[in-house]
Amino acid sequence: MTHPFHPWSGAEFVLVGVRHTWGEERVFFFDDDGTQKSLPRGWTDVADLDPFVVVAGGRSPFKVVDLLELAELIEGVRVGDDDDRV
Repeated sequence: MTHPFHPWSGAEFVLVGVRHTWGEERVFFFDDDGTQKSLPRGWTDVADLDPFVVVAGGRSPFKVVDLLELAELIEGVRVGDDDDRV
C-alpha cells in the first residue's frame, strides 16, 4: 500500500489479481484475517510509474500541472482580496 494517507500505508499484502471493476483497475488481496479486499490500483505499487516522477528523479515533489492549478487558485484569492480593499 503506497497511498500516504490510507491507514494501511506501508503495509504489504499478497497480490491475488488485478481486475477492472467499480469503473477502475483494482488490486485484490487477502488481509491478515483472510478476507479478500480490493483497493484502487493507483494506491499501490502495482500502479504504473508516473512519467514526471521518473524524469524528476525525486528532485521535485510537484507536477507542473499541479503547480499551475495552485497558481490559479492563489491568483483567485488575490483578486478576491483586491475587491475587498478600500
